[in-house]
Amino acid sequence: MSLGSHLIELRKRLFIAALAIVVGMVLGFIASDFVLTALIQPIAEVAADQGRAASLNFTDVSSAFDLRIQIAFTVGVVLSSPVWLYQLFAFVMPGLKKNEKRYAIGFVLAAVPLFLAGCVAGWFVLPHMVTLLTGFAPEGTTALLTARSYFDFVLKLVLAIGIAFVLPVFLVMLNFAGVLSAVTILKSWRIAILAITLFTAIATPAADVMSMFLLAIPMLVLYFAAAGIATLHDRRVRRTRQQLDIELAV
Repeated sequence: MSLGSHLIELRKRLFIAALAIVVGMVLGFIASDFVLTALIQPIAEVAADQGRAASLNFTDVSSAFDLRIQIAFTVGVVLSSPVWLYQLFAFVMPGLKKNEKRYAIGFVLAAVPLFLAGCVAGWFVLPHMVTLLTGFAPEGTTALLTARSYFDFVLKLVLAIGIAFVLPVFLVMLNFAGVLSAVTILKSWRIAILAITLFTAIATPAADVMSMFLLAIPMLVLYFAAAGIATLHDRRVRRTRQQLDIELAV
């Protein structure tokens, strides 16, 4: 494909992904009451556990509506993940051979659950992080959390971890495309551990070591699982090539 054809294909994929996100946003706006209640729950737990006043505050007239739009966008991204993940893989897959394009569906089927599992993991550690961070406030004080900054914190945590859980699928995809070998993935395990540790340290508070490990352990498992799948694929490719060489020699 020429550069212009690639750009046209990219525009098509982006349009479909954006349309899916918009549809998801409509559903997200309808479900915003439920999501907002779930967001406030950790703050209520802080008030109950620490015996201090804690509340989510809207500092201007439009902040409540803006928050619902943010919630709708986040829910839209999560709900439309099967569509935009498929569009991403569909844009990359034409670089493969015809008999390898069938892996696109397999990648999507693996990426979507991993993305959702990452979002759930981020949501799982959220109450612990809110309790820990607000616990540094002196006794007798009130925790007044700005709605916009609080949701930005939740958004970065949930989506970042969701995307991080999908990265091993990209490693497998690059291996199947012949760009990255299993040996390279295995040799980079030290760099992977360092990168995962730094990512989880940034995504979680410095004092919340337990949440850091709760996120780092499944990410490491997924990394080595990707390395294992890449190793099996490389072995199968080598056996196929050896058989072809034998048949040609005969």
